[in-house]
Amino acid sequence: MEDPNNPSKETLDRWSKDPKNWIYGIFYYNPKDKRIFPPKKEAWMGFTTNFANPKSVLTLIGILLFLALFSIIIQKIK
Repeated sequence: MEDPNNPSKETLDRWSKDPKNWIYGIFYYNPKDKRIFPPKKEAWMGFTTNFANPKSVLTLIGILLFLALFSIIIQKIK
């Protein structure tokens, strides 16, 4: 039996490709998946946010706030 805290690569791949874990086909939502940035359905397309994982959502918000703050600082310097 597989450890729920340490799923196998096959399980992680299956979760990423399962249409039931995608809301409207673009938002990944899987409470079992603890990864912050899991791959998209097609791994070559990059990564996405697991909206079921609070750490993932907070990380995304942090990145967006950092980019907004950086943009504001750059504009003030000019």
